[in-house]
Parts: sequence; structure tokens; C-alpha cells
Amino acid sequence: MKKNICIPLIFTAALSGCSTNSALINNTKTDVAASYNSINSEQLIEHIKVLSSDAFEGRAPSSKGEELTLEYLTQQLTAVGFQPGNGDSFLQAVPMVSIEASPDMTLSIGDKTYQYGHDMVMGSSRISSFEQLNNSELVFVGYGINAPEYNWNDYQGLDVKGKTVVILVNDPGFATKDPALFNGNAMTYYGRWTYKYEEASRQGAEGAIIIHETAPASYNWSVVEHSWTGPQFGFVRDDLNKGRVAVEGWVNSDVAKELFTKAGLNFEQAKAEAAKGSYHVDMGDLSASVTVKNTVKQSVSYNFIATLPGSTKPDEHILYTAHWDHLGKDTNLTGDQIYNGAVDNASGTSALIEVAEAFAKLPVAPQRSITIMAVTAEEQGLLGSKFYAANPIIPAAKTVANINMDALGVSGRSSDVSVYGLGQSELDDFLTIAAQKQGRVIAGDPRPAAGIYYRSDHFAFANIGIPALYAKSGKTPLDEATKALRAELKERLSKCYHNVCDEYSDAWDMSGAVQDIQAFFEIGHQLSKENVWPKWSKTSEFKR
Repeated sequence: MKKNICIPLIFTAALSGCSTNSALINNTKTDVAASYNSINSEQLIEHIKVLSSDAFEGRAPSSKGEELTLEYLTQQLTAVGFQPGNGDSFLQAVPMVSIEASPDMTLSIGDKTYQYGHDMVMGSSRISSFEQLNNSELVFVGYGINAPEYNWNDYQGLDVKGKTVVILVNDPGFATKDPALFNGNAMTYYGRWTYKYEEASRQGAEGAIIIHETAPASYNWSVVEHSWTGPQFGFVRDDLNKGRVAVEGWVNSDVAKELFTKAGLNFEQAKAEAAKGSYHVDMGDLSASVTVKNTVKQSVSYNFIATLPGSTKPDEHILYTAHWDHLGKDTNLTGDQIYNGAVDNASGTSALIEVAEAFAKLPVAPQRSITIMAVTAEEQGLLGSKFYAANPIIPAAKTVANINMDALGVSGRSSDVSVYGLGQSELDDFLTIAAQKQGRVIAGDPRPAAGIYYRSDHFAFANIGIPALYAKSGKTPLDEATKALRAELKERLSKCYHNVCDEYSDAWDMSGAVQDIQAFFEIGHQLSKENVWPKWSKTSEFKR
């Protein structure tokens, strides 16, 4: 990767400090309030515009967009006095492999073929130029879960070697809304697509197909069509990922209903049975055939890490994270080919710069270090944060807390703050205080069925024991004008998730995002000057 990059002057122009209408923190010293109020919409918007511009080509890992992004972050963080966070470098190399399945494929089941993109998306995580299913027998395995702690095993007594398992998305708690079943309406990790492929592989299946339904998946089919096509990134493992199923993918709900009917099964009844307890059933004499031709490229992407050393406890770190990557560009598209990723996640990456500048403006350096980390390949399964968690530069035992920022709100202020994973740790208490000073209250996860706490980079840090917070402006608009704006923006924001229309708009109101960033700054500032180590709650699955 090139390290010296010439970026157009528009990207390197100094971003002027601007005033903000946000109220000062109550009962806070003037110097801290000045840093707090240095976080403002004007600067945030300028960073978002740069990072989501067409010149950055959608910020795909191992691309020109990555080079520009890392150079921009280096310029901005160096300018405010942050130092390299990995020895003498701002970068942590993340070796990856890109696997791109040719769209020239069909899935044959029974007497019908299904088309790539429209009906199904298939691929392979194996580092191989050719994988296939050849008349692989289909078995419906319900939710595809093996969870001893819930006394649940959809694979119990079943040998799936050489077979292709068909799996429901989410977990049984979503279907039944029973609070005693898994985590009720709130998705657990067992409901994530990543887990389902992992478990199918552990069980020895040849293929794994997830049935997409919009409500339990929490996104529509177009997200599958855009997110799981094109280059898919993963880690290079010694076995070239031969431990994974040969073919993994998705079918839409219309295809699923048709297949169940052909198998002599009723789709809705089968789902109902699958939600009652461990469940599987053969799908008659149906078998799947598909050939996946891959273009495989090994590459290196980078996590970006910058640190403001603490004055008295430099080995103890408050860690702020956001993923810098998005989906890149697709030259097969007609018209707009760039997935600019303005909300997801130029907004969070820009917030990192704002937080860093606020800490750098403090007249007295924080006692603990402040570390800013922009991670790669979140869109490919949290790869950058997972790699860091397995190869930490800062020991987990010296990382006080993680505050993650992903897809900030762009439609004004709220009277509440949504906390994803509310009740996981004592960081909720720090956020409660910061929000109260803004006249806001804490609310729970507005979309518990979506399993958001398991879908962004904080999850990787939580998995190694670091208390992690993920929150953003809530669902209750502050006033009627904000309510009207949200009604106006709702449809566009929804359809533009993981789509080429995720671009900056002058219609956005970033005042709510600014409040969120200010609250996150206050939490970090408080933690940076205390001996406290936030703890996991007794009921958190991460406590152990």
C-alpha cells in the first residue's frame, strides 16, 4: 500500500472552528466546556462531505478509497497533536483475502433454477477459485442453533455431512416474543447470520442457506443483494478456510415458500414448529446444485490508531472506535456506482476526529490516555475489530472502556438516548449523567430484534472483556419541527442503507449527532481522570 498520497487541496484545507448552540455542561469548568462546545455541526459536516465524496470511491478495504481515508485521518489527528498509536505508526496491518463470486451462476433446486441477485445470493468463504454443491440434499434445521445453556440443539441426532442446511434468520425469541425464550424479542448472537454459517460449518454441512425475511432480519432483500455480492473480505487461515461450508448464501422468502411447498411442507407451520424447541426436518427429495467461481486476491488493509498520551497514567486507555470502511464501488451498476457511505460510516469516522480535537483542546492533558481507532472491514463481519481483539496493541486489562460510534443520527435532536445493550455495563451510568446535563433521558434499544449490540465493532472489544458502549440519539424528537423532518427523511434513510444513495444531504440536521458526540466526550473525560474501572453487570453474557 502506498504511504505517501497526494490529496486534493479541498481535503487538506483547515477546517475552521465554529460556534455551537449547545448549552455548556452544568457545573463544569470553563476550560472543559470550551472543549465540549468545540464539537459542532459545521466541522462534523465538512468531515462527512470529504470522507463520503466520490473521490473516496466508497472506502472499500484495500482500495484507493482506503489510501485516501487513512491519509485524511493521519492529517487530521496529527494536526491536533495525537501521536501514532502503534509504536511509530498510525496503522495496524490487517492481512485479508478478497473473495468475489462470479454473478454468472444459477441455483438449481428440483426442476427450477433461481437467479443470482433477484432470487438468491450464493458464495463461498473458502479461499478457492471453485466450489460447488452437486445435488446436495436439503435439510431444514429451524434456527440452526446449538445452545446448551438454552437447552436447544437444532442439530441433535442429525448428521448433515454432505448436506445443505436451510436456516431461519434471527432466533426463537423473536418469533414467540416469549421473554423466557433466549432473550425474548431482543436478538442474541445465535440469531446472527455469522453464527449460523459458523455452526453449520462446525456440524460438517456442505452448504448453508439462510432464509431472508425482512422483519426478523431487520433489513430488506436489497441489503442482501448489495452487501453479499462483489468482493467479500475475510482472514487468511492456515486451512484456507476449508473448515467452512463449501457454499453459503441466502434465498428470499418467496423462494423459500416455493421450496417448502415442493417438499410437501407448509412454510408457516414449519416456522411455528421451529420456534417451539429443537427442530429439524428433511425437505423431501429436494437437492441443491450451484457452481461458485471465485476471484481470490490476498491483500492488506489497515486499522488506524492514534493516541493522546495521559499525563499520569499513559498505559491506561479510553478507547473510541468507528469503522472507516464502506462497500466501495460496483462497476456493474448502471448510473451511480459508488456506495458513498455518508451515514454508514463517514458520520462515525468524522465523530472520531471531533472527539480527538476536543480532547486536544483541553488545557490540561487527561490523566489517562485517549486512543482513537478507526477500524477496517466492519461491513465484512467486523474483521478489523476482530483482528485487533486477537492482536491488541493495548492490553485489554489496560483498556478502561470502549465507546463506539456507528451511523450517527442525521435528523435532529431527541429528548432521549437509545442505548443498544442497555444494562450490559456501568457505562450506562456515565451516559445517564452526561445525557441528563443535556436535558435528555436514557431509553433502551428501539430495535431489540435487530441484535444491534452484536453488529458493530464494540462487540469484538466486549468479547475480550472491555466494557463497551454503543448509543445514539433516540426515537423521540425534541419538537414538532424535528418530528416533521424525520417524517420527511425516514423513507430515504431507510432505502439508502447499504445503497448508493447513502450520500450527504443539505436536508440533514446534525444537532442530535453533535449532542451524542459531546456526551461521549464527557464520558471519556470523566473516565480519564478517575481510578474507576467500569464493570459489566452481573447479568451480562460478557462478564465471564
